[in-house]
Amino acid sequence: MSEAIHVVCPACNAVNRIPAERLSQHPKCGKCKRPLFTGHPAELDEQGFTKQVQRSDIPVVIDFWAPWCGPCRMMAPAFEQATRELEPHFRLAKLNTENERNVAMQYRIMSIPTLAVFLHGRELARQAGAMDAGTLVRWIQSVVR
Repeated sequence: MSEAIHVVCPACNAVNRIPAERLSQHPKCGKCKRPLFTGHPAELDEQGFTKQVQRSDIPVVIDFWAPWCGPCRMMAPAFEQATRELEPHFRLAKLNTENERNVAMQYRIMSIPTLAVFLHGRELARQAGAMDAGTLVRWIQSVVR
């Protein structure tokens, strides 16, 4: 019997216990019944950010971005592609710094896009600037080896 891991639902923020061997079997949220992994980055508000970062047992990669940012918009398709490649072993999510200024200030986001990798509530790495999908995937995997 394998160990259970905690995965936060991107839709309702419920914390789900999933047997590790079932992670790749398209698990659904026990509360809202929606898929825990969709192949698309989760869109987070402050509450969702806190829950994902502090309660997930899988690494959480946050793209701090803003709608007016050209490099952010250019990187969006690469971030989407990286999500499809890295789920379900990573949670990729976006946080709009214009809407969630408190989080951006708390984490001292000085330029965007900024990517940060979290595990068990701790920031492991941070990278500012846009990346293509291959570079993004390699960077994320190198952080969590």
